[in-house]
Amino acid sequence: MSLAATRVIASRTLVRKATVQQQKRGFIDYLTNYPDKVAEMRKIQCAGGTMQGEANPTWLKQPQDKAVAAVGLALFTLGMGRAVVGLYRLATGKGKIED
Repeated sequence: MSLAATRVIASRTLVRKATVQQQKRGFIDYLTNYPDKVAEMRKIQCAGGTMQGEANPTWLKQPQDKAVAAVGLALFTLGMGRAVVGLYRLATGKGKIED
């Protein structure tokens, strides 16, 4: 190839360079740009010191903690009640399916 042809090819290559588009990542962008609330939650958790005992337990300090604890207690109570009823039926032979 001649020097002139090389220059023409090189100039066309530089002109035709495609623009780079930013990738659309949907929920990944949401997760990476999610606001940091660690400092705000730490203030709530550390309020009043660390030696508070049963008067103000750490696991009940945030607003939604009482609802979560109530659901957990309800599920535990339901499970234990069903287990006791099942053990009673096993011990007494009640609730059998007759063949």
